[in-house]
Amino acid sequence: MAKAWMCLCFLIFFYLSSESNFIKVNAEMKTWCVAKPSSDQATLLDNINYACSHVDCRILSSGCPCYSPGNLINHASIAMNLYYQANGRNYWNCNFKNSGLIVITNPSYGNCYYEYT
Repeated sequence: MAKAWMCLCFLIFFYLSSESNFIKVNAEMKTWCVAKPSSDQATLLDNINYACSHVDCRILSSGCPCYSPGNLINHASIAMNLYYQANGRNYWNCNFKNSGLIVITNPSYGNCYYEYT
């Protein structure tokens, strides 16, 4: 299942980042930014720190809907998406040193809603 998810994410990323489709997809489809499952913990922590220094990440605070599960990949994905949404939803605002993925499936879960603007 993990391999299938990674293949799907790669295909979506490849499609979105291709020059001929990039502008069209961003203009016509909802997209979100999430952390690559292969990202190491130091990179995820750097991404959280960078994104949250530019956008309001209070949604990740203890007691808030997106705090749980309290692991780095979930928190990084939420922070990265907040940054991505606030800065124009383009490939470069989800790159995060090649540790971000643009997805077309809403990654929201439970009461944690990934922002889309």
